[in-house]
Amino acid sequence: MLTESEKLTYSWQLDVPGFGESEQLILKNSTALVTRVGGLGGPLALSLAAAGIGKLILAHAGNLREDDLNRQILMSRDHVGKPRVQCAEQTLNRFNSNIDVQIFDENVNAENIDKIAGHADIIFSCAPLFEERFLLNEAAIRGDKKLIDCAMYSMEGQIMPILPRKTPCLKCIYPDKPTQWERKFPVIGAVSALVAQIGAIEGIKLLCDFEKSSLGKLIRIDTSTMDIKKIKLLPKRQDCLACK
Repeated sequence: MLTESEKLTYSWQLDVPGFGESEQLILKNSTALVTRVGGLGGPLALSLAAAGIGKLILAHAGNLREDDLNRQILMSRDHVGKPRVQCAEQTLNRFNSNIDVQIFDENVNAENIDKIAGHADIIFSCAPLFEERFLLNEAAIRGDKKLIDCAMYSMEGQIMPILPRKTPCLKCIYPDKPTQWERKFPVIGAVSALVAQIGAIEGIKLLCDFEKSSLGKLIRIDTSTMDIKKIKLLPKRQDCLACK
């Protein structure tokens, strides 16, 4: 059951029509993997912590750099040169000491994906590289886990909720890595944070069976014109190697 302290902490959230103590308990008993925890994954993880997710698994390799600070809101300047996930863990624990945070100073790869994703109920893919996004997509399908794929570039972003074997997967949409994709791309922190918030909302809706999910649709955002569109996806591809 929810403690009296938890009922107080989440009281404004519990006033949302259709979202009550049973939905809050689902969050409390859920584990979410967020990879990575930079400009997109950082604010997403913070919103999940604010909502009362029970456990967060964070995966992101490497030390904080000064050029990360325009967008990675879980970080602090005095942590430059130290592992990002450690700073993220400290920030989240200060913000909500009731959640459990597990960190991996690693980016997901073929060798560690099952170890990192194995105990998650839902995966939030915030990785900038298609190689990682494909691995997370396959891990979600293999483990029958809910997946929210989030991505952004410059002033644009997209969010795609995926339910294995019921909706198109990432590979149905992108059978191969786009040739034009680059590792470093332009980022305004507010754009990546906006994509993160929509991803967090879609994940909460999917976990709690709350409101109408955007399953089977791709949410596209263009902040240069402030257009938000929901694109209905074609059915699962019969020749998709990932979700066959």
